Amino acid sequence: MAGSDVVAVFITADTNAADVASISANERPNTDFTIGGTDTSGGVATFDAGRIVTATTTGTGDSGKTVTITGTDVNGAAQTETITLPGSATTTSGTKFFKTVTAASASAQPAANVSLGHAADAADVVFAGRSRLQGLNIVCSATAGTLDFRTTSATGSSIFKVGTVASATATRDITIPDEGLLFTDGIYIQYTVATFTTLTAFHA
Repeated sequence: MAGSDVVAVFITADTNAADVASISANERPNTDFTIGGTDTSGGVATFDAGRIVTATTTGTGDSGKTVTITGTDVNGAAQTETITLPGSATTTSGTKFFKTVTAASASAQPAANVSLGHAADAADVVFAGRSRLQGLNIVCSATAGTLDFRTTSATGSSIFKVGTVASATATRDITIPDEGLLFTDGIYIQYTVATFTTLTAFHA
């Protein structure tokens, strides 16, 4: 009798709240920022899940200047992203999810202090290849939210969404009928931090 090819993947939710200075705090570098924020060690910012990088400006004279972020994605592959600064004191978010940030550089010296951090958005990978999602076991948390399952990358096409409830003792058991949902190029998940506790995804 042939064995099952279903694989269970266990994911613990990232609970690290958004922080505008987790990568670098209050700097006006000519080129490179110091990677020395609240989530750094040895010049590298490391997150439990992929996180969207933010740039927080404190002045009005930096419109059009850019900050280039270098690090790795949820698969551990190298990636970069350029964030364009506004002409106001505000926080600007990127669009890519970084598991680590190893460097950040400014196109020109900012006129006022700039901090680099991360938003409340998080992402993780269930499986990086073609597969079918067949079931889920979700342990909820005190905050309700939506788990968005995507393919191609953490920012790829949305295939399936499931809501969580605001109860730390609630669980959701979901069986997907037939052969499951096909993810042609990886199973990735997007969520807001602390909207679930743990997730077990069954795929084949």
